[in-house]
Amino acid sequence: MRISLIGAGRVATHLGRVLLKRGHEIVQVYSRDVNHAEALASQISADAVSDITQLNIDIDLAIIAVSDQAISQVIEQLSNVLTDVLIVHTSGSTNLSVLTQYHSRSGVFYPLQTFSLEREVDWANTPLFVEAVESQDLKFLNTLAQSLSQRVYQYDSEQRLSLHLAAVFACNFSNYCYDMAKQVVDAKQVDFSLLYPLILETAKKVTAHDPRQVQTGPAMRGDQNILNMHQQMLVDSGREDLQQCYQMMSEQISKRQPS
Repeated sequence: MRISLIGAGRVATHLGRVLLKRGHEIVQVYSRDVNHAEALASQISADAVSDITQLNIDIDLAIIAVSDQAISQVIEQLSNVLTDVLIVHTSGSTNLSVLTQYHSRSGVFYPLQTFSLEREVDWANTPLFVEAVESQDLKFLNTLAQSLSQRVYQYDSEQRLSLHLAAVFACNFSNYCYDMAKQVVDAKQVDFSLLYPLILETAKKVTAHDPRQVQTGPAMRGDQNILNMHQQMLVDSGREDLQQCYQMMSEQISKRQPS
């Protein structure tokens, strides 16, 4: 398939690499910053463009991989150039209607994954969610997704938005909890890596059981003495911000326990 990437950030980089690896042709990489476009294009045997009017219309698909707030502006411009081309976005939090208000052949190609330039992505096990206005385009996106992943789903925008919201809790917020934990031990010169076995075991448990059923800790037990002690430790160390977070999360855990 002949594909062009609109954007040159983390998602575009990982998608471009795996699409090329799976035998697809990346025709062009577009970015307003020509240096960014050239940096990615050089990795995936594509041409770099910084003028949207220079996009090649002889393609099967254009993938918008830009920040969520920029999608509306980008599709408005693209629709005047790629008038007959299927255009998709890769956002988990953006409704398909953001594209369809400007372009009839629209869809979604959303990988439920966290992307960092320094880490490779296990695409075979990454859930990919596809959505399209036209049934023929949906089949096309489904075939493309199956060339990358073993886990392909046809979800509508409402379902996908709920997944994205859940992903913020499961990924972004949990990562910040690790950051808070590291701040606590760093303040006392304690090695954060001592927590690795606990972190990994917790992750294993929640992939095998209902998270509510495997909750542990003082809030789950109703151990108010420990809860008070921990919060006082945070206050005494000048971390009222962490104390407030500790209190809020403990209260939520307690509410989730059977009465």
